Amino acid sequence: MQYRRCLAPAICCLLVTCVHAQLRGGIGASVGNVHVHIVLSNDRNAGPFLEVRLMEGSSDAVIGTTYTNDIGQADFISVPTGDYHVRISGDGIETTDSPTFEVDNRKVSQAQYVVVRQVADSGPRPVSSHSSMISASDLNVPQKARKEVDKANQAMAEKNWNKALDHLQKAIVIAPQYATAYNNLGVLYAKMNDLPHEEEALKKSIGVDDHFAPALVNYGKLCLQQKNFPQAETLLEKAASVEPNNPENLMLLADAQYMNRHFDAAIASAGQAHTSDKDHPSFVHYIAARSYQQENRQQDALLEFRLFLLEEPKGPRADHVRGDIAKIEANSQRAAQ
Repeated sequence: MQYRRCLAPAICCLLVTCVHAQLRGGIGASVGNVHVHIVLSNDRNAGPFLEVRLMEGSSDAVIGTTYTNDIGQADFISVPTGDYHVRISGDGIETTDSPTFEVDNRKVSQAQYVVVRQVADSGPRPVSSHSSMISASDLNVPQKARKEVDKANQAMAEKNWNKALDHLQKAIVIAPQYATAYNNLGVLYAKMNDLPHEEEALKKSIGVDDHFAPALVNYGKLCLQQKNFPQAETLLEKAASVEPNNPENLMLLADAQYMNRHFDAAIASAGQAHTSDKDHPSFVHYIAARSYQQENRQQDALLEFRLFLLEEPKGPRADHVRGDIAKIEANSQRAAQ
């Protein structure tokens, strides 16, 4: 079972400076600048550390690579005229290709808007040092430590775990009570499959600030993975109290409540997730349906299964739900005879 979000307060320069490698054309070639704006399907900015590749024409030939900044923007400078498209990938989104566009030397700069779809992501996620969701304890963290966190996040995006670890350790030496750094250290250890150190780092983050929602959620995900459902429910309830309209967190809470056999609570959390955001995870309806079934409320379960199919009509999960619907309908027919 696989399972984000802060808008930066102001436009800032790229957190990451990646060399736009191997751009075509030589000296004197006609060029233009391309500004890529990436938004989620609910019109929110997609956020930082998504990989953006500039591709030649409609082919898979990579011309240049960079990463988004805090507000989901990425730039390619001095691109030779021609046809291109961009490919967006990263944690928590479906890999997405833009339509083909032309870089025309009659336009010094042009903007390309790309809509990407979120996917359920069970893994923990790092937090940018510029995020509006930073811990209150981080407000006085020295800029030098923040830069180390940004460098670590960039290294994680590039899957350079050792480099990321070095930067996070430097950030913690500079700022020993840096909740974001400990949270991101936990994320890094998760990517390295080092669960004991992941848990230790997340506990330290919450120890610095027990209302820091990103760390509460990441620790809650770890507890779900460890099948420590009571602890997961406690952590995710606190995260939901901090961010009451975050549908992904509410989905995780509903899952923990279901596993703890708190079925009414799971139904309520799933319903809150549904109403909090039109782009909520469809899986909340599956959790609600299963909870209704545990209470022998088959018609309520049927409604939730059908809502799931309206939001996720294709794929293996949809096929499974259709089977569940068929069983309920068949049982209802037998009972009516």
